[in-house]
Amino acid sequence: MSKLLDIPLYNGREVETPCIIVNHAIVDANVARMAEAVANRGVMLRPHAKTHKLPEMAARQLSAGAVGITVAKISEAEVMANAGIRDIFVAYPLIALSKLERAAALSMSGVRLIIGVDSLEGARRISETAMREGTELEVRLELDTGLQRSGVAIGKAVTAAKQISELPGVRLSGIFTYRGALLNGTSTLDVQGAGHEEGRLMVAAASAIRTAGIHIQDVSVGSSPTAVFAAEIEGVTEVRPGTYIYQDRMQAAFGTSTLEQCAATVLATVVSRPADDLIIIDGGSKTFATDVQPGNAPLYLKGFGHITNDSDAVLERMNEEHGMIRVSPESAYQVGDVIRIIPNHICSTVNLHSFVYLEESSGQLRKALVAARGMLE
Repeated sequence: MSKLLDIPLYNGREVETPCIIVNHAIVDANVARMAEAVANRGVMLRPHAKTHKLPEMAARQLSAGAVGITVAKISEAEVMANAGIRDIFVAYPLIALSKLERAAALSMSGVRLIIGVDSLEGARRISETAMREGTELEVRLELDTGLQRSGVAIGKAVTAAKQISELPGVRLSGIFTYRGALLNGTSTLDVQGAGHEEGRLMVAAASAIRTAGIHIQDVSVGSSPTAVFAAEIEGVTEVRPGTYIYQDRMQAAFGTSTLEQCAATVLATVVSRPADDLIIIDGGSKTFATDVQPGNAPLYLKGFGHITNDSDAVLERMNEEHGMIRVSPESAYQVGDVIRIIPNHICSTVNLHSFVYLEESSGQLRKALVAARGMLE
């Protein structure tokens, strides 16, 4: 067996693959870098916990200066609240009555809980729940600034804000958007231009809402590629990057990190070499996210991940349990070798794993349950 990689030990034994290894030192550096950049621009930082789904990582972000965290599900909010986090934004429209009742309970427990809303029907459901539970729920209006996902069309922001602000039991405190790296409606590598455009669109919308006599405080924007640049626009109050804590191949392609700043990598074992130019690993679509497809603009990534120490190798295909990597016929890979891969998208990759290994500065590994993954009853 060749030694392409020194396999980390957990409890005295080599870890079983496929698995995710998270380097603490790199995490700390990533967290500090973003916190400093955002603070220097006088804007609040509310990281999205969807990347790590770990309360201890959220605690690191809060210790570095974040004002609160962002989540996508009420179950994620409950996990974070149970770990002592007291300022949580659910940046997603909660519609089901059961989820709104859980949100109300969380809010009444002493957590500052903010809920995303993008429709009058959604706002009415929040209002009805709040009135029934005898409380008030804080909401932010989501605006669509070009991604064509959820969100009210920006031209209808004033009307929507007025309707929502008139509902009992609902307090409209701000607006938010998720736009990603879009510029003039097109995916771009110009993340500075994209961040500036996003910020200006949202500040203009906030100004129009205020001019209509509706008081809002928060203007929340920004993804990991654009957050620092969106924060440069006067009137933006908060940014919500998520991926930056771990970074990934996509962020490196955007130029917002280097591959060396990627804290989370997947270890996989070569289980077969059926041809000189092909190796098979024990990680497929149940191990690596497939939502960032190879070849798509503007990144034009080759394969589903970067194989460290072999920039020519391409993870070109996956089945559920198999990953097919095209390699040089002269390469030294043997069955049993363990390789390290930086995923295209770490957020969705983490969500596929029940636990991760946290690598301490001593080199020791600690196993951590991905606590906010999946659904909770």
